[in-house]
Amino acid sequence: MRPTRWRRSTHVLVGVAVLLLVTAVVAVGAMLTTGGPASDAAQAVDRQPDPAVAEPAVFGLAHTAPEPKPTLLAARLAPVVADPNLGRFTGRVTDAVTGTELWTQGASIPMQPASTNKTLTAAAALLALDRDATLRTTVHTDVDSPGVVILKGGGDPTLSAAGPKTQTWYRNAARIADLADQVRASGTAVRSVMVDLSAYSGPTMAPGWDPLDIQNGDIAPIESVMLDGGRTQPVSVESRRSNTPGLDAGRALAVALGVNPAKVGVVPSTVVEGDEIASVSSPPLMERLRDMMNASDNVMAESIGREVAAALGRPQSFDGAAHAVLDEIGDAGIDTTGAVLFDSSGLSIDDRLTAQTLDEVVVAATGDEEPRLRPLVDLLPIAGGSGTLSNRFLDTAPGRDAAGFLRAKTGSLTGTNALAGIVTDASGRVLTFSLISNEAGPTGRTSIDAVAAALRSCGCSA
Repeated sequence: MRPTRWRRSTHVLVGVAVLLLVTAVVAVGAMLTTGGPASDAAQAVDRQPDPAVAEPAVFGLAHTAPEPKPTLLAARLAPVVADPNLGRFTGRVTDAVTGTELWTQGASIPMQPASTNKTLTAAAALLALDRDATLRTTVHTDVDSPGVVILKGGGDPTLSAAGPKTQTWYRNAARIADLADQVRASGTAVRSVMVDLSAYSGPTMAPGWDPLDIQNGDIAPIESVMLDGGRTQPVSVESRRSNTPGLDAGRALAVALGVNPAKVGVVPSTVVEGDEIASVSSPPLMERLRDMMNASDNVMAESIGREVAAALGRPQSFDGAAHAVLDEIGDAGIDTTGAVLFDSSGLSIDDRLTAQTLDEVVVAATGDEEPRLRPLVDLLPIAGGSGTLSNRFLDTAPGRDAAGFLRAKTGSLTGTNALAGIVTDASGRVLTFSLISNEAGPTGRTSIDAVAAALRSCGCSA
């Protein structure tokens, strides 16, 4: 674990802004006709349309907005954090402009973070990788077996089985059909397909994962080539995931090439791969990070975690990715004391993070000392507007007040709810926060939303 190196922000990045409704009024000029009565034509006025006036929809917040007083903020939060449905509850609130801690409760206690863990994965990826980085999936010949082609995974979970006229699950994803077209164009006479999954090492399921989550559609065994994130139905929201995603990809290529999919297998380590005869690339990192954060995509998180591991020279495995993420975060001066990670998605019930670690990541993203982290703010879902927060903060008055003014990564497991993000308070001050609830009661999710909404409604400066 790495010691704390406090980072004080001197300004809040331009992207942390208030969203306003844009109103543009265009006056339509009268159209003259030549076939009307002369008196009508004489009275007609030839007018040009008034120019449209565009008012900015996004603008930076003034740094002079009053900073909340910790005593007043604590008093405002006291009733909502006392809700027994929060169970074991920890949290931390910080002023995004000054980096001053404004409120804390058990912030150094390691807790089950659920998918707020993805905040660390995204931050590590922004620090370690190029934003335009892509992942390649290739097809090779087999040197010793003419007619055998090898589908080699490079870690891209977006590769799609969708047909050429069907929208893919992941935007701008390559298709198995693209690879098949290239193989045919190469002139290779194909009699069978094999799959190379050697890019990833170690187990395909993390400690603390429930195998039932495959059937439930939350995860798939993590392999270096997958179709549509391991979904068995490429564009269905209700799709279960596959137990054998790598082999499924090989079978799909075999079908596209008109050879027997039943003969597809994993290549042994002794096979010598020959010429590359086909290749496709994933969408760039920023698109994949947006999918991961907005949809809380577990498979995407595990893939990106392994990219970070590869960049740091670690094995592309659960353990290698988890340690690489924590190393990269620690090197950025963020306190990772108490962190224990078994995956990059937060799906493991054995993961532990503190509210302090999560909040420090968000503080770093809103500041100016580490500009590589600034895009993280834009990746956070918007309350009542996008991603996993699109249907939250809409029902009650305090929640509706926060809609559009709060952005956060969500986390949800049985008995666990978490939020980590930013909010503009009633005085126009930007605050960062992390809230973690374990052993929650039946209304735990709405209870933690109430805490976040209280930050928006407070102001708490006088």
